[in-house]
Amino acid sequence: MDTRQLRTLIAIAEGGSFAQAAEMVGLTPSAVSQQVFALEQEFGAALFDRATRPPRLNANGLQVLEAAREFLRLEEAVKGAVQGHKVSGTLVIGSVRSSALNLLPEAIKQMHHLYPDLKVNLRVSLSANLISDVAMGRLDAAVVAEHMALPNALRWSPFLREPLHIIAPPGTRDMTGTDLLKTQPFIRFRSAVPLANLIDAEIARKGIVTHDIAEIDTIGAIVTCVENGLGISVVPHVALRGLAEKRLVIRPFGSPPVYRQIGLIERTVAPRARIIEDLHEALADLSGEHGLSRRASPD
Repeated sequence: MDTRQLRTLIAIAEGGSFAQAAEMVGLTPSAVSQQVFALEQEFGAALFDRATRPPRLNANGLQVLEAAREFLRLEEAVKGAVQGHKVSGTLVIGSVRSSALNLLPEAIKQMHHLYPDLKVNLRVSLSANLISDVAMGRLDAAVVAEHMALPNALRWSPFLREPLHIIAPPGTRDMTGTDLLKTQPFIRFRSAVPLANLIDAEIARKGIVTHDIAEIDTIGAIVTCVENGLGISVVPHVALRGLAEKRLVIRPFGSPPVYRQIGLIERTVAPRARIIEDLHEALADLSGEHGLSRRASPD
């Protein structure tokens, strides 16, 4: 077994077929088949279900695929350390469709300064998909909200603990947050994510019946609607970055104020742990006063 065979196996999984993998790795379809046969001979088991067209990885193949991804990342890290090379390759990270996604472009820019030869590939998806992809090695790390149901092989490290705010259009008359929720048209954040559940639970706890005029599934669109006078809403602090000049009316949400946390999930044993730690610190730094560093502060 050599790394070329492992790379071919990964290409088949990502491309969906032997033919597509051949294009990706610069081989003929026949050569791809020969490499797969060699792998199966070495492991003494079939790695593909050939009853399907195109053939699909079976349980054995999926297990080898996960190990192959881990091995190739580790090989890359060790070569760089031994040979004194700069960190290179691709860091594949994921993120939920959260307002915290706004922090990632700046964090990625900082990573380019720290690791000029490192490429960053960003994928956006749902929390459950991201957690699965990190566990399977398809992602190096992912940005998700606080999530209790994590496999033992994963860990979650928060980089942001921020308050939620009630926001109202410029010129809204002075009143408490509770009175705003009771009297003003309300734009509800409707999405299958923890933040939406957190907002709804607090409103229900306070026994407030809101006057809903819209249900929107992105925080950015909600902020735009509030800016233009459509109604009030509840958003996380990070969604208000760069909006000071808009003169929105802002009130605390909840008593005591309600907070939410965003963090990075990664495998507990990861060859790129140091790079992921630097990404975490970049995100924590960009989160300002609400950022959470996981590095010990100097005495």
